[in-house]
Amino acid sequence: MASARQFHQIAGDFTMQNGSIKDPVIAYETWGELNFQKDNAVLLFTGLSPSAHAASSTLDHSTGWWEPMLGKGKPIDTDKYFVICINSLGSCFGSTGPASINPDTGSLYGLDFPVLTIEDIAIGGQAVIESLGIKRLYAVIGASMGAMTALAHSILYPEVAEGLVSISGTARARPFTIAIRSVQREMIRSDPTWNDGVYDSPPSMGMRLARKLGMLSYRSAAEFEQRFGRERVPEERQTGDSFDIDFEVESYLDAHAKKFIGSFDANCYLYLSRAMDLFDVADHGGSVAAGLSRVGAGRAMVIGVETDLLFPIDQQQEIVDGLNNGDREIEFHNLPSLQGHDAFLVDMDRFRPLICDFFNCSMNQPEQLRSI
Repeated sequence: MASARQFHQIAGDFTMQNGSIKDPVIAYETWGELNFQKDNAVLLFTGLSPSAHAASSTLDHSTGWWEPMLGKGKPIDTDKYFVICINSLGSCFGSTGPASINPDTGSLYGLDFPVLTIEDIAIGGQAVIESLGIKRLYAVIGASMGAMTALAHSILYPEVAEGLVSISGTARARPFTIAIRSVQREMIRSDPTWNDGVYDSPPSMGMRLARKLGMLSYRSAAEFEQRFGRERVPEERQTGDSFDIDFEVESYLDAHAKKFIGSFDANCYLYLSRAMDLFDVADHGGSVAAGLSRVGAGRAMVIGVETDLLFPIDQQQEIVDGLNNGDREIEFHNLPSLQGHDAFLVDMDRFRPLICDFFNCSMNQPEQLRSI
């Protein structure tokens, strides 16, 4: 039976890589039923900004962030699998993070929250599945930051997940993406309203600019060319200001930025962004190859997108090379999608068949989708 958001509290001190917090809570949602053998569970980690609400349920009919992929008759079929989606530790959708109350002070953690790592998020996810009595997972899966977390989980707990799906992820943060995220964080921290992390209202200007830069990195120049060209906004939407929005592509960025303000906490954004920078599989063995050799999954699928600016194909190849030990069944898919890093959220015609094959589903999709 599907359920809405649930919470698991980790009692006592929770040791993180850079400190500890007391009695943290991890929010999560589940879909489907755990079978008698408890071997049909799928652990789903999210990207930086989504909540645990990956799909609608009987208790929450709102559309989830991965609605086309998860549910009855879909690639991850909840008639077959018990799916657990984790809201990352450090996020602001129910899990403990900078926007939560610090029990030692009675005030928000703010910047007193310990520096967060991807490994901390993976450990929080493992605590949830252990609380559900699950010892083995059919698979652990994630995209973007979630793919990094899925890798970390597979390294930290090599005996838990039989399968691994890494979508548009990376084994280590690279200079280009670190640079982009650094500028985004500077935009937020430069907003006077941010006030060194102590704010009553969100630093709207900083969040708007950070989100606009994010949207530029999530998509591709080829998509923008095809989608917008040099189309101007209609005259009735023009303000008369020579430097205000004049092109439709500017309007697109502005709409996404405004929607983001107020929906995500600025400090949580800073912490999760920095956690992505700090991630390096080489920390688990001295090199990327050594770290990836610790992954216990006997079956893996790595998916990348040719136009992904943030996590390009060579980074997917690095993961594949590290996992390809001769004993592991591994698939690598290089997709020619125009949608860049965000393709896993929007280009369902390319992604659904691949996920469906991995999870052995009989997808209720038109025949042309199955032939891609």
